[in-house]
Amino acid sequence: MQEKEKFDPHAIVKYPLSTEKSIRLMEAENKLIFAVERKARKNEIKRAIEELFNAKVEKVNTYITPKGKKRAYVKFSDETPAIDIATNLGLM
Repeated sequence: MQEKEKFDPHAIVKYPLSTEKSIRLMEAENKLIFAVERKARKNEIKRAIEELFNAKVEKVNTYITPKGKKRAYVKFSDETPAIDIATNLGLM
C-alpha cells in the first residue's frame, strides 16, 4: 500500500482473534492479536490500530501462518489496557 493512496484502516485490519493464546497474551502482556492484510507493513498496521481504537500502540510483531494468513501481535501502552479494547470488540 502506498502512502499516496487514501489510508483505510478497515482495509488493513480485518478482525481480532479470540483464542486461548490471545486471551492469555491480553491478560499477561497487554497484547491483542489481529488478522491483517498480507501486504500491510508494521507501521501501517500500527497507524490503523491507533485510528480504529483510539489507543496508543507500543509495538507490532507480525507472523505469517502456514496457510498464508498474516497475524499482527499488537502491544498496547500501559495507559490503554488491551482488555478494555477486547471488551469493546465483544471478545470478553
